[in-house]
Amino acid sequence: MTFLYRVEQDTAFATEFTAGPWDPGLQHGGAPTALIAWAAENIPTREPMQVTRITVDLLRPVPIAPLQFRAEVVREGRKIQLCAVTLLRENVVVARASVLKIRRAEFSLPPTAVEERIALPGPEEGHEADVPNSNPNALIRGMTMRVVQGNFRTPGAAAIWFRVDRPLFADQPLTPLQRAAMVGDFCNGVSTVLEWGQWTFINGDLTISLARPPHGEWILLDAQTWLGDGGSGIAFARLGDRRGYFGRAIQSLVIEPRL
Repeated sequence: MTFLYRVEQDTAFATEFTAGPWDPGLQHGGAPTALIAWAAENIPTREPMQVTRITVDLLRPVPIAPLQFRAEVVREGRKIQLCAVTLLRENVVVARASVLKIRRAEFSLPPTAVEERIALPGPEEGHEADVPNSNPNALIRGMTMRVVQGNFRTPGAAAIWFRVDRPLFADQPLTPLQRAAMVGDFCNGVSTVLEWGQWTFINGDLTISLARPPHGEWILLDAQTWLGDGGSGIAFARLGDRRGYFGRAIQSLVIEPRL
């Protein structure tokens, strides 16, 4: 089975299956974000905790090349753990992330604390996303995508169920958090309001906030884009699974016409 990375000690060797849509030599942002989620999940905690926020700053294009990774605890407490994860290429930082964990606790919540259900159809009722064979985005070809609102690569808001079919590593199954981290970086691609052939809309960051841990293989990205008139914008989405909505993702966009 194909996989996205091979890890040796503190280095992750990216495979060609991490490639994104902008350049065949560069990774899709979803791949290093999932790698960051994996690194954060493997940092031990004093108390049982869950990841509630991942913020990634994509400081430079992330090449399909060996990446050194560093993971450390910034703040350790009984109620929170704040982690920092950094990805480097030849000692140059290409991405850095802040990951917040909050202690797990069981409460009897009042009836007003109702989890929002998903009114959209499930993945079985959606239609396959139209991904051209000529698309250089290798990462997306390792996913099953079922469209339940709007259309993929057609301007406008859209909602798509994603199932990531390629593992992060050859010997480890994907966790639901890693799936959500990877899918969250598709906000701008799913909900673009610009024509792909005429514009680029690369994200400079990604923040994923979680009310609870995701469950299962299918992740819903219910996405929308807003653009300003100065060359920037945001793409954002509600994240859901078969149980309901569990989080949100937001990206800051750099808008440019294609040359």
